[in-house]
Amino acid sequence: MKGWTGKILRVDLSRGKSISQEFSADFALKFLGGRGFAAKLLWDETKPGTDPFSPENLLVVATGPLTALPLPSSGKIVVAAKSPLTGGYGDGNLGSWAAVYLRKAGYDAMVVAGVAQSPSYIMISDGDVEVKDATDYWGMGSFETERRLREKHGKSIGVLTIGQGGENLVRYATIVSQEGRSGGRPGIGAVMGSKKLKAIAIEGKKEIQLADEKKLKELGQEGYQSVLSKPNYKFWKRQGTMATVEWCQANCVLPTYNFRENVFDEAANISGEFMEKLKVAQRGCPNCNMTCGNIIDDSEGNQSELDYENVVMLGSNIGLGNLKQVAHLNRLADDYGLDTISLGNTIGFMMEASEKKLIKEKIEWGNHDDAERLIEDTVKGEGPGKLAAKGTRAAAEEIGRDSNKWAMNVKGLEISAYDCHSAPGMALGFGTCSIGAHHKEAWVISWEVNVGRESYGPEKAAKVLEFQRIRGGGFESLGVCRFPWIELGFELEWYPKFFEAATGVKISLDEIYQTADRIYSLIRAYWVREYGSQWGRTMDYPPARWFEEAPKKGAQKGVKLDVQGYDRLLNEYYEMRGWDSKGIPRATTLQRLGLGDIAEVIAKKQ
Repeated sequence: MKGWTGKILRVDLSRGKSISQEFSADFALKFLGGRGFAAKLLWDETKPGTDPFSPENLLVVATGPLTALPLPSSGKIVVAAKSPLTGGYGDGNLGSWAAVYLRKAGYDAMVVAGVAQSPSYIMISDGDVEVKDATDYWGMGSFETERRLREKHGKSIGVLTIGQGGENLVRYATIVSQEGRSGGRPGIGAVMGSKKLKAIAIEGKKEIQLADEKKLKELGQEGYQSVLSKPNYKFWKRQGTMATVEWCQANCVLPTYNFRENVFDEAANISGEFMEKLKVAQRGCPNCNMTCGNIIDDSEGNQSELDYENVVMLGSNIGLGNLKQVAHLNRLADDYGLDTISLGNTIGFMMEASEKKLIKEKIEWGNHDDAERLIEDTVKGEGPGKLAAKGTRAAAEEIGRDSNKWAMNVKGLEISAYDCHSAPGMALGFGTCSIGAHHKEAWVISWEVNVGRESYGPEKAAKVLEFQRIRGGGFESLGVCRFPWIELGFELEWYPKFFEAATGVKISLDEIYQTADRIYSLIRAYWVREYGSQWGRTMDYPPARWFEEAPKKGAQKGVKLDVQGYDRLLNEYYEMRGWDSKGIPRATTLQRLGLGDIAEVIAKKQ
């Protein structure tokens, strides 16, 4: 087998043992890697109804066949588990040297089961695997933990770690690497914490066996040059995703005051242009020449890595217009290992609950100190933080009084930073995202604004499906970043060429998209299996706020989503996917995708 290492590392923390397991070429070709491997492993090896915090839940860490190769932006790794935040399939990706070194250690993926008797970390050095004591690291933030592990094991290691958020089982805790690379929004860091697993450190020096090493090297060099030649490259290097703040403000899709409004009076103070004046450095993932992490000194004088999502969710969404203070909240989140998107949503929800006197605590809009205290309380599980640590869906269930209508989540995962009062296509992207509301799979909002945001036509369902195939299926499974394509226009035709040079297997974009469809239907089947008779099409609906409360400011003032229009869009989407009216894959669809064995399981759950 070329391109893949052909091996999965399995670690049982309860026994302190590990084994290496080979996988077949058929498995590799059907699921590619990354998200595809994770979804299949979790379907096969977690029982229905598994408690996300039990030893029986699995932590899957998976790369793709292009990960670690000398190709543009090929430093991605997927982390996955049954989610404690949503109760369904959960994953995320992050750029990390851990991705590169896991492959060079001889593994395409690792599966962690059980729970350690005491705080531990896994040390992988080529073929040697040890479960080591982490008592001294327990209670540390993610930054200090990684620094200490590098001091102990050398700088040439990749580290995945959790902060105190994961240790204390905050349901949206993430896995962190390199002081700002963060992944696993649906609480994958909390799953790691439940296993008393503080970190995974990886050293790898082996060469990845390729089908045509010379060709791949040539293609990689050409690809890097192509990225550099793109018209928007220089501007991207200046602002990265931060340029999106101005665009969202201008187009009335900027989350403001818990998605109540979609323009922010102080948007200029948290914008990409303003960030440029404060920028002191830039960071990126391995093998990337379009680094996206912009660094500024925060209000405490410490460096914080900014991008659009964390700035807006911890800025305009909570009414905070001071970029240095936003950066401080972001640095706290990264060090504690908390997802900044869910955190910003949850702070906004708690501020609104306070405003409406549904909680006794006073947590004011735009108040940095109140937000900072709530973050500290969330990590400790104290005061209002005890509620905030559960996420907006669980918090609304506890508070009641129609607060679920403005608990901004889908399937329990908080919505990322695009208001959709007047963007039905993007709302559908959030509604049908495979992990709950996230932009990474179907960022159609720029296209939608250009073609006409008022339409509820089938072209929008088609565009969501197209983007999910490319972004959520292709990139997430090949092990590369979507930014060269979506931000600079790096052509998709490069990827089948990369794949063939790496693996020796000729593949078309259509075949990659069919694999993406297989993965999406498998993940949807996982959700249906877990929710059983509770599953219904309303699981794919965005929050009531977008349907019932119109913004009171800006050019889109008074506009809100139409329920009937959204329902038509959802029907169109289901038909295109081959799913029934409840959003459940039909038996014929599963058969066509090579998942016929799953159909019988799903039939019993309805």
